[in-house]
Amino acid sequence: MMDPQENTLGQEKTEEMLNAAPADNDVTTADSGAEDATVSEATAENTSAPTGSQEQRKVYKSKKEVIERMKEIAHSDDTPKKEEVENLKTAFYKLHFAEREADMKAYVENGGDPANYKVTPDEDEEEFKAEMSVIREKRAKIFLEQEQEKQENLKKKLDIIERIKAMITSPEEANKSYQEFKKLQQEWKEIKLVPAEKANELWRNYQLYVEQYYDLLKLNSEAREYDFKKNLEIKTRLCEAAEKLAEENDVISAFHQLQKLHQEYRETGPVNKELREEIWARFKAASTVINKRHQQHFEELRAKEEDNLVKKTALCEKVEEIAKAEIKNASEWDKKTKEIIAIQTEWKTIGFAPQKMNVKIFERFRAACDDFFGKKAEYFKSMKQQFADNAEKKKALVEQAQALQDSTDWKATSDKLIALQKEWKTIGMVPKKLGDKLWNDFLTACNHFFDARNSANAGTRSEERENLEKKRDIIEQLKTLAENAEDNIQEKVRELIDQYNAIGHVPFKEKDKVYKEYHDILDKLYKDLNISTARRRLDKFRNNLKNVAEKGVDALDNERARLMRRYEALRQEVQTYENNIGFLSASSKKGNSLIDEMNRKVQKLKDDMNLVREKIKAIDAEN
Repeated sequence: MMDPQENTLGQEKTEEMLNAAPADNDVTTADSGAEDATVSEATAENTSAPTGSQEQRKVYKSKKEVIERMKEIAHSDDTPKKEEVENLKTAFYKLHFAEREADMKAYVENGGDPANYKVTPDEDEEEFKAEMSVIREKRAKIFLEQEQEKQENLKKKLDIIERIKAMITSPEEANKSYQEFKKLQQEWKEIKLVPAEKANELWRNYQLYVEQYYDLLKLNSEAREYDFKKNLEIKTRLCEAAEKLAEENDVISAFHQLQKLHQEYRETGPVNKELREEIWARFKAASTVINKRHQQHFEELRAKEEDNLVKKTALCEKVEEIAKAEIKNASEWDKKTKEIIAIQTEWKTIGFAPQKMNVKIFERFRAACDDFFGKKAEYFKSMKQQFADNAEKKKALVEQAQALQDSTDWKATSDKLIALQKEWKTIGMVPKKLGDKLWNDFLTACNHFFDARNSANAGTRSEERENLEKKRDIIEQLKTLAENAEDNIQEKVRELIDQYNAIGHVPFKEKDKVYKEYHDILDKLYKDLNISTARRRLDKFRNNLKNVAEKGVDALDNERARLMRRYEALRQEVQTYENNIGFLSASSKKGNSLIDEMNRKVQKLKDDMNLVREKIKAIDAEN
């Protein structure tokens, strides 16, 4: 009968094998016995160690080399090894992406625009995928054939057990069938894999009836003792070999060698009853040392790969966050591109992730990078088109202004040029060098007309003097309002501004002086009005904040999000004005007045930004 300790170790051994094997490979206990339930030779050979195997891997220098090896595997009669196929896949795509990166770098160095770079289809990749598909089909076919073979082997071994059972009805029957029994034992050894779920039960039954047969073999005791002696010699040799494996530096190789020793131990018959426990305990102790080293090796490997997966996941999240951000100007795109390139460089320094996730995490990273660079290309394509459209619009305005510059229809032409100036303000930016030229041409045409008009209207001094007195009267009224603030001061200021704008020209020599005086008091009023109005609006906002807070945290968060969008819109508007100011030239008095007007608008926008910022702070305080 089988020793209980041997059966117990069989269960422990199965757990050790399962725990020691890589998490992403199928490890079974096919053809296992009660003495040493373990992985079969075939399974152990296929156990993959993605980054921990000490086997020397071939280094491929080109995609063609990889494809040639894939073809050899796909069209040979040998069974494709999973580890080699995965290594070939990794090597191919490493070379593939290195070529793509080098191609883009050469494109940029030759003066190409990164935004217009397009990835061309790769025939090598299509060929690689086709061979990979053949290998997958081949592996699936081999798997089905192996499963069918296991079922046939199971039937053969069950038949052997039944035939041995028939021999142990009596000592006489056992003695008569000794030669046939030895023949059945040899047949058993020659039959290999069986379904994993049947392996342990099958081996226990076989071992049970073999030992019962030997116990009945009385008349041929010399033959039995000889078998016991030979089996003891074999198992002692196996113990010594297992103990020597503890000195093996290559943990994977030691584990695979141990599987072969276990297979031979299982196929060796029993020893004398008095020695069975002792010899098994020795073999078990040696096996435990190797199994623990193997398990520890893969635990360390898995821990490192899991750590790599965490690092790579964090990099994916960084790129995804950058890719989904709303980027609105070229300098920000340049900054984010440098961040992406730095992340890609860091990615290359991190080792493999767990095999099941290695391809998936790379595909996630690549998709995030492609998303970013795709959006960047679209942005610059759109921006170039917008610049071109803006340039065409401004060129058209320049042509219209130049066509009107020699007109003597002072009133109608003045209105047309003023309308053109207003339209000019609504057109967005163009490249600086071209923008400066267009602006100078436009301003020159306008100034040419207005200077000629002023010269022609020199006889209308009296009317201009009256206009001057009217404007000064309005300025005095504005100063009075500035000193004595009233409740409806904004409305009165607006009325006076409308009146001022309705008044015609003043004497040319007085124009700048009255202009400055008017805008100085207007600036002061705007500043005072903005501060006082902003304070009242902020106080009102704070008073209403509690009512909003009663609706729940979501209401406050929604209001804060709205204010943040408003703040960003104001900031973008300020930036637009400041960019436009940079294009203006103060070479003429008209250009100078336009710059002053834009500066006042910028200040007004900044005051509004400060008010929005204070409201956001009030919400944060409430939270």
